[in-house]
Amino acid sequence: MCGIVGYVGDKQASKVIIDGLKRLEYRGYDSAGIAILNGSLNITKGKGKVSNLEKLVGDTEKGTIGIGHTRWATHGEPNDINSHPHTIQSGKLALVHNGIIENYNTLKKKLKEEGYSFYSDTDTEVLAKLIESFLKKDSGSLKKAVQFALHQVHGTYGIAVVHSDFQEQIVVARKGSPLLLGVGDGEMLIASDASAVAAYTDKVVYLDDGELAVITKDNFIVETADNVELTKEIHELALSLEEIEKGGYDHFMLKEIFEQPRALADCLRGRIDKENGTITLGGIEDVMDKLVNAKRLIIAACGTSWHSGLVGEYLFEYLAKVPVEVEYASEFRYKEPLVGPGDVMIVISQSGETADTLAALREAKERGATVIGVVNVVGSTIARETEAGVYIHAGPEIGVASTKAFTGQVTVLIMMAIKLGLAKGTLKNSEAKKLIQELAKVPAKVQEILDDTDEIKNISNLFSYAPNFLYLGRSYSFPVALEGALKLKEISYIHAEGYPAAEMKHGPIALIDEMMPVVVIAATQHTNDKMISNIEEVKARKGRIIAITTPDNDEVVDLAEFKTIVPETMDVLTPLLTVIPLQLLSYYVAVNRGANVDQPRNLAKSVTVE
Repeated sequence: MCGIVGYVGDKQASKVIIDGLKRLEYRGYDSAGIAILNGSLNITKGKGKVSNLEKLVGDTEKGTIGIGHTRWATHGEPNDINSHPHTIQSGKLALVHNGIIENYNTLKKKLKEEGYSFYSDTDTEVLAKLIESFLKKDSGSLKKAVQFALHQVHGTYGIAVVHSDFQEQIVVARKGSPLLLGVGDGEMLIASDASAVAAYTDKVVYLDDGELAVITKDNFIVETADNVELTKEIHELALSLEEIEKGGYDHFMLKEIFEQPRALADCLRGRIDKENGTITLGGIEDVMDKLVNAKRLIIAACGTSWHSGLVGEYLFEYLAKVPVEVEYASEFRYKEPLVGPGDVMIVISQSGETADTLAALREAKERGATVIGVVNVVGSTIARETEAGVYIHAGPEIGVASTKAFTGQVTVLIMMAIKLGLAKGTLKNSEAKKLIQELAKVPAKVQEILDDTDEIKNISNLFSYAPNFLYLGRSYSFPVALEGALKLKEISYIHAEGYPAAEMKHGPIALIDEMMPVVVIAATQHTNDKMISNIEEVKARKGRIIAITTPDNDEVVDLAEFKTIVPETMDVLTPLLTVIPLQLLSYYVAVNRGANVDQPRNLAKSVTVE
């Protein structure tokens, strides 16, 4: 959620750090700050945007080492005092922190007894002063003071620390919050996200939980919390600056919606064989026996990824005839998780860093289940901690409201379900071949939808100020209804709900009147008659019907007041097409309302705290 950037080298550190913080703005934040070492320690911070911070810093800070931060408030309201970096009474130490220190009240009480005063409402200030208290006991090593302090801490953290008595180094550590090192030529960077370092280096080192590093401009040393030095692999960063720029679009979200034909083609490339009707997913080959023999599959995810998991439930049960449970990762540990050997868990996360999903992953592994990851970000924590997995290859997703990641995740789940169905013998070769051939056509069909957006723009203009929306779908379209409603809520702040269409009669029908737009997703043949009945029920109560349907679905077209046509495809593939108009609807409504599409209020791209 929050962003960390640090630099040590020969360049003006403030310029590098602020550039990095700008590239992390998409993660969501409410304040920003920077600490520069130049003999003494100079801290500039405050509530508001990075652009405000940039003006305050100007060209005055000439130091070549420093740390910066964008904060998303957890403890204490967004204001100048609670923003990071946090410091100590002497002003010699500065610390930035992502995560939550759960026992900060206990530590704070002890530190007050030692004579420390506190000015902010944050847990981070407690950690800064805890490090200082250990530094007083062993003034020869900032690294040791950080290690001793972290042994006292319960919770999650990604931290970076600088001190004016240790001019040439930054000390960093992580537990449960992502952090990486960028390895340059005579310079080193640190960041919570690779996009912050891509302009300066394509070589990165990913820190794992429980690791601490000391970086200077020419070197880095990584150790465990118990002083065991580690040899870390340097990875090549598969990320270009072009991918993280808007490229002429007004918003990252719009760019990413229109990137979906390319993203889906990349996801499929080298994995589907249309001639032979086979699927190759190298990342799960070693666990195929476990998948084939699994008693059940458990899918764990949050938000949009949870919706793709719901689509996955329909896919695996239909194509591979295996029982599937879809869990909110955020709730998984707080019941009695009946998971163990013989179960396979699939965890889904765009960033690969979602804290709740990581916690579910670790719980399942500890209980003996096989865990497979479906992620977008190469080298992410989930990618490293799962036993097997499949990358969606959607490219960087900057917009907070996920679009191309959803369709990429569903595409991967379709391929996994086909592959498992073939391996189990529940899916005939002829059926698989037909499915794969249709799947190969999906990128072009998505492009066909994107080539004509006039109708969805018109609908958006009419309903931009509706107070509520209802989204209805059946079967594969039900998760799409949920996803469409979430998109509208996220970026336009209009209340919206997604429902299985048949459940409308069990309560929500009471809401329907001439002021209620009702979006119906009617593109699956096997549920079409039932959807028509549901549309009739809405129409009888004067609801404003917006249909997402196919060109030959005459009854739906005739009944709907407004309609958007998507190309025909097989029922199991329809979510990849029907979700596109819903993404565009939410985008254009949000723009009409003047909302900040890429940085909606209170939201963060990657939720790295519980």
